[in-house]
Amino acid sequence: MTEPNTIVTTVADGIARITWSPDQPVDVVRHEVAAALVDHARVEALVDPDDEAAQRTATWSGLRREGVMRGVTVGGKPVDRIVYARLATDTPVHEPEGFRALLNSFLPRKRAISQLLMRSTDSRVLLCQLTYKQDWDLPGGVVEVGESPQVAVAREVEEELGLTVPVGRLLLTDWLPPWSGWDDALCLVFDGGVHDPSLLDSVVRQTREIRTAEFCTPEQVLERCADFTARRIAAALANLDDDGPTYTESGYA
Repeated sequence: MTEPNTIVTTVADGIARITWSPDQPVDVVRHEVAAALVDHARVEALVDPDDEAAQRTATWSGLRREGVMRGVTVGGKPVDRIVYARLATDTPVHEPEGFRALLNSFLPRKRAISQLLMRSTDSRVLLCQLTYKQDWDLPGGVVEVGESPQVAVAREVEEELGLTVPVGRLLLTDWLPPWSGWDDALCLVFDGGVHDPSLLDSVVRQTREIRTAEFCTPEQVLERCADFTARRIAAALANLDDDGPTYTESGYA
């Protein structure tokens, strides 16, 4: 039987939603989640982002964090709610894999970007003019979930420029602070080697993202790139002769 301070409601076919009062013990909520999963494929809870106690209760009741639902109407006004849920098919939390999946659902995640520093025989750097922003940047892109950064940069260069280039060692790890609607990220710059300028003749642009690609002089890098990108390129170039990668924050050592 559902406890007086815990309410389980069927909100759609096979989906139950659970709410509880602030003083409800975790073990009671956990029991009600398990009971609801007998007759439902999914049990979910919508939790106030400012209610840390409720977030802990949701987690230790076995509900995995799925994301933030924006603009939910509560009391006649739009608010944000964290979505927690558990499926009947989820591995039990008392098993190691299930416990790891629970932790993985709420521990912080950080975006990773991989870029390639490709140079010409006359000491210029390959830059791409992008379709979705004004400034130029190194070739590369976002690392997909479950993908290694080194594999990601090779994939991005092949997709965007039609080039198959051996990816060398890591030159730089640059932390990018939150900026203009973006969360923070780690940018990893790998050595793309030295190439004859005629390499550009082999470029097949992905026109949806790349306007053009050119080998650029240091002066052109400063002129065409955002200041933090120019600092990142300078830091990567400075580390070419060192044994290990350098760490910077927005290009600053």
